[in-house]
Amino acid sequence: MRKRKNLITVAIDSPAAAGAGTQAKLISNYYKLFYLDTGKIYRYIGKLKLNSKNKFSYKQVKYKIKYLKLNALKSKSLLSNEVAISASQVAKDRKIRDIVHKFQQKCAYQPPRKYKGSVLDGRDIITVQLKDAMFKFYITANLKVRAKRRFDEYKKLKKKITYKEVLKTLKNRDKSDKEREYGPLKKTKDSILINTTKLSKKACFKKIKAIMDKKLNN
Repeated sequence: MRKRKNLITVAIDSPAAAGAGTQAKLISNYYKLFYLDTGKIYRYIGKLKLNSKNKFSYKQVKYKIKYLKLNALKSKSLLSNEVAISASQVAKDRKIRDIVHKFQQKCAYQPPRKYKGSVLDGRDIITVQLKDAMFKFYITANLKVRAKRRFDEYKKLKKKITYKEVLKTLKNRDKSDKEREYGPLKKTKDSILINTTKLSKKACFKKIKAIMDKKLNN
């Protein structure tokens, strides 16, 4: 794939509900970078599988991803626990990951001209998608803190789910994300660890900004 020159590329890996999406958006806005929440792509495919049932196929996924409009990833229907579980299942499939990989690469290395680069967050961005990223962050937080954050998100969306159910789902997702055969979630030696358990959104971004500014201003 041809890569645009002088791009600022930011790769973020994290377990679910660690605050990576929030930080990616802040980085995107401040540095004028194109933002892609890669987890939403798998949620989109997960929902497609739930809706298609027996008609779900690789050909269908390939077509849908080829003509995917990014606004489709903003749908609130992708935020349900049921879709999250389905997304975790389809994300284990090598063929689906290969289809999504091509789409992610294009977003990362050929963002629209108005952007100075790209920021992607997911589970295998550092290890698979953007191995040569200028900045690599591994964002994490305590499981119970993450479950509370996700539960609060569901409450705002008026979703009927208990904290215990959210905790159990996240625990299972962590296991699935870390143990899957293709693109497992793991911290690399060259990525910077950011633990958000006791950090506010503002304090976390301040930490990331200091790291990025030091390199960009040299």
